[in-house]
Amino acid sequence: MKLGILGGTMLAKTLGKKYLEAGLSVVFGVRNDFDTESHDWKMLNLVRNRICPFESAIIQSEIILICCDNKYLVEVCAALKNVDLDGKFIVDCTNANYDKVLANSNTQLISKAAPKAILFKAFNNLGIDYPNSDFLGIIKETYYCGDSELEKIRIKRLIELIGFRAIDAGKMDNAPLLEAFYHLSKEISWNKKEHSSYHFKLVSA
Repeated sequence: MKLGILGGTMLAKTLGKKYLEAGLSVVFGVRNDFDTESHDWKMLNLVRNRICPFESAIIQSEIILICCDNKYLVEVCAALKNVDLDGKFIVDCTNANYDKVLANSNTQLISKAAPKAILFKAFNNLGIDYPNSDFLGIIKETYYCGDSELEKIRIKRLIELIGFRAIDAGKMDNAPLLEAFYHLSKEISWNKKEHSSYHFKLVSA
């Protein structure tokens, strides 16, 4: 199984390293003007040519994690439209810009660009600056949602492979709720006027 991770973010790099350490084959898709010469990215590209344009990474991969900055999501969606996605898995790990009515979701844009793909949402609670947002390493879980009950098992295993607890949040209709949790944590941090980050933890009784 080959994993494609789209985006030149901290989250993309961190998840990619974790999956490489777990023994998966990983390719990174980045925008054409992305600087691949910075130390960490250069090291990722050193052994094999793992870094390539968005479209090439999509073509090569069975499961695609979208971890890009919001300003590049349109470019990612354009690349998705150019590729046959039938049977491919897409995991949206992003958060749209804050919208109190939850009307605008990155997941909706991705769904329109990739109608034949099997779509899920996961890892968005980490944020694209992870692990900088969790320097104490306290985040041990991520919520995920998707409409295909059978295929959700694969996504659960993918999450657990790199040490996170996978919490099933139901159908894709709940994707905006997952983004709301992320934005609420950021609002709490902002209102506290502290440099600390705040995260949610699910407690079962």
